[in-house]
Amino acid sequence: MKTYEIWPYSLVLVMFGLLPTAAIAQADKLVGVWLNQDKDGRIEIYERANRYFGKIVWLNEPNEPNGQPKRDEKNPDTSLRNRQLLNLILLKNLHYKGENQWDDGSIYDARNGQTYRCKATLRNPSTLDLRGYVGFSLLGRTTTWTRVSY
Repeated sequence: MKTYEIWPYSLVLVMFGLLPTAAIAQADKLVGVWLNQDKDGRIEIYERANRYFGKIVWLNEPNEPNGQPKRDEKNPDTSLRNRQLLNLILLKNLHYKGENQWDDGSIYDARNGQTYRCKATLRNPSTLDLRGYVGFSLLGRTTTWTRVSY
């Protein structure tokens, strides 16, 4: 094969090589620090092995009135009730589905100790809608988080 005949094939290979990079860049738009809807907590969303997780990195009131750190007191698993809320992973295993949609994850609500199935929609670069639900997404609640800028 002559050199000039290889050129078009090389270009096609390079273009297909860039497609996964573009998909990863789209999926990673979720990564960052988000202020929850009640504005009393910040959650850092990060990626591990093509799944997205979120942990509490800031609380408006991280301590109880006695000065002790707030703990996961409502967890149905009594062995976990002593863990601190700060750095608690509450968002797990979200998977990018395309078009600013993530699904197949779970979200833990420390206020009531319940874990829900979860999906997320990035409305715009600074607004994230999270829907927690049991069974079907129609039976759930949506909360809106705002991206934190540094």
